[in-house]
Amino acid sequence: MAEKLDKEAAKQAKKEKRAASKAKRGQIFQAFKMQRKEDKALIPWMLGSFLVVAGITFGIGWLLGIQWLLLPIGIMLGLLAAVIIFGRRVQKNVFSKAEGQPGAAAWALDNLRGRWRVTQTVAATTQLDAVHRVLGGPGVILVAEGAPHRVKNLLAQEKKRISRLVGETPIYDITVGNDEGQVPLRKLQNYMMKLPRNLKPRQIDALEAKLAALGNRGAALPKGPMPQGAKMRNVQRTIRRR
Repeated sequence: MAEKLDKEAAKQAKKEKRAASKAKRGQIFQAFKMQRKEDKALIPWMLGSFLVVAGITFGIGWLLGIQWLLLPIGIMLGLLAAVIIFGRRVQKNVFSKAEGQPGAAAWALDNLRGRWRVTQTVAATTQLDAVHRVLGGPGVILVAEGAPHRVKNLLAQEKKRISRLVGETPIYDITVGNDEGQVPLRKLQNYMMKLPRNLKPRQIDALEAKLAALGNRGAALPKGPMPQGAKMRNVQRTIRRR
């Protein structure tokens, strides 16, 4: 009886795995169709990257006299290059649609890769300006979005509020935007990744416990903008895993 149940469970798990794989392929195909409609250069870029990478690999093999042995590897590398190009252009399209909308920074932070502890909208105004708090290796990072003259005060108030609890822990502030001294939405993650690593995981855990008692001020913003491309979030993660 137990053996029969184990077989049924294994069969069900296999069926669910196939369904999940089919759903992921469907997401990628839908994203490809959407991107192709809006991005006329997508196919030339993907095709060009495939041919260049495969051609270089074949050329190296030709010089070494093993071109036919390296051809399958070149094809695989070319396909990988095409997929990477596709993923980056999809991501660029998503960020271009989200940029400038209320909640765009919150949405971008929610999509961060890595071990970041994000608390959205720790401070906000009725005009949908907001400050979000991120904990990570650098320390405390305050990310603001909205009108510069309003978020400046929000950032100063929030920085003063948390500095009493975090002691000598570094506090960084970032304003998302395209003006001088601001960080564009599409470059937010790269900017944060370049910050110095000052804390170890245990220190981050202790810091999170301290700041949890502060709570949030102001009404919560929407979780993020709703451009058409925002629905591609799962697609981007699928592409990164491949």
